[in-house]
Amino acid sequence: MKRGIKLLSSVILGLAAVACSSPEKMADMAEDVTVKCDPAVLEVVAGNIDATVSVTYPADYFHPKAILEVTPVLVYEGGEAAMEPFVYQGEKVTDNYKTVPSDGSTVTEKVHFTYVPGMEKSYLELRGVVKYKNKTVNMPVKKAADGANTTYMLVDKRGKVDFKADNYQEIIKQTAEGQILYTINSSTVRNSQLKSESIKSFQAALDEIKGNERKELVSTDIVAYASPDGTQELNTKLSDRRSSTAEKAFGKVTKGHEVDAPVNVKSIGEDWEGFQELVSQSDLEDKDLIIRVLSMYSDPDVREQEIKNMSAVYKTLAKEILPELRRARFIANVEFTNYSNEELLQLIEENIDVLDEEALLRAASVVKESADKISVYKKAVEKYNSDRAQYNLAVVYLNENNVEEAKAALAKVQAKDADYQNAMGVVALREGNSAEAVKFFNAAANQTSKENLAVVDILNGEYAAAAEKLASAKDCYNKTLAYILTDQLDKAAASAKCSAPCVSYLKAVIAARQGNADEVKANIEAASKDEKLAERAAKDIEFAQYR
Repeated sequence: MKRGIKLLSSVILGLAAVACSSPEKMADMAEDVTVKCDPAVLEVVAGNIDATVSVTYPADYFHPKAILEVTPVLVYEGGEAAMEPFVYQGEKVTDNYKTVPSDGSTVTEKVHFTYVPGMEKSYLELRGVVKYKNKTVNMPVKKAADGANTTYMLVDKRGKVDFKADNYQEIIKQTAEGQILYTINSSTVRNSQLKSESIKSFQAALDEIKGNERKELVSTDIVAYASPDGTQELNTKLSDRRSSTAEKAFGKVTKGHEVDAPVNVKSIGEDWEGFQELVSQSDLEDKDLIIRVLSMYSDPDVREQEIKNMSAVYKTLAKEILPELRRARFIANVEFTNYSNEELLQLIEENIDVLDEEALLRAASVVKESADKISVYKKAVEKYNSDRAQYNLAVVYLNENNVEEAKAALAKVQAKDADYQNAMGVVALREGNSAEAVKFFNAAANQTSKENLAVVDILNGEYAAAAEKLASAKDCYNKTLAYILTDQLDKAAASAKCSAPCVSYLKAVIAARQGNADEVKANIEAASKDEKLAERAAKDIEFAQYR
């Protein structure tokens, strides 16, 4: 466990500094041999407990013909784990063990244990046996260190997955349109045009808008044009005149069809945009050539001349395309208010078939119960073959920790994008395959997968790397933990803004390391709303001095 100041434990294992005439005296007098363990409080890192034990034997302590076996043993709730003994020999022993001379020496050894549950409440002891001739004498058993800190195991290792967003629009912008056509070089509105099918449809749309409580007419545009034949100067003036006559015609068209919205009048001039659209939609043999000319030249006069040079084509254009561009358009701009969340909830219960793909995706995000989300997503998959719904179905299963169902759902996803790669990484992580998870997270290469990589870093003991990856994370929990593990307690305290028992537990750890007893007590109390956290706190060595 990392602290501002490392504590060193010292135990006495040996005799007073006098010549030892027998192994019994080596065992009986345990005053001047010192043992230090670093760290003094053992820490679990990546499932392992590692420490360094240093034993200093004073002069005239070690019997020159004795052999000493020292066994490090980690004693924990439910059992104990023993290492192979370290064996030392006096300077007159001819075996190949590490020699401790009679004038004294310090020996340093690495101790290692693999974590098993229960070791979070444990201690390290050294058990010694002295052998001399036919005699075997047990040394006093001495505790060398407390253990073990398992704070890193608080990491939320489930991994994060993101739902794919819907494109549902609360307000849908719509238009209704009619138009009147003019004869060549004329701005006169013919009576026949005021009775055309286009105008009748426009009038019917205005009536429907007025009678539909979900629709609101926000504005109407009158847009006049000239066809792109003739000089640009002439066509600009012609377009302007048409805008004036169209505005007067609009009053006649809308008489009896209420238009309670601003009316905007525009004169565009030559309608090259409409020209290109009509040519693209036509069956003209040389339409690709015409469109290429439009892309090559921006000057309207040059465009017209180049097209006129294609004499056979121009005759067809003059007959079929240009007359449709001598026009004025009446455009009603409408806002349609879509189903509210409450209405969506009602519809999925009563008439789900009226909902389109986007509405189903939004409805699934609104319902609370996972079973309902699954049902709605399945409907979107069934009816629209929605790949986003298929992926979101896997997310619901992962949120329920149903890994097998999530894998089955992901197998049917078509878009192998970043979200998919990240979800596959989460599956691998939950199955305990960290290496495979890292491959998927790296392939995803987005913010969520970056935070998931930090989980793997914490599990592997790479705390600094985890803290760096989580620096921009919005989720405070693992971010706070990473700062604790890297001794950045001020940053940890600043990031612990979430409200949950697990976050209160991390706040208690921060307070304990800062020596704030009142904060430790208050946060443990808040965390203890979770029974598992309450049970952990009772054993956690982080709080040993506050119990």
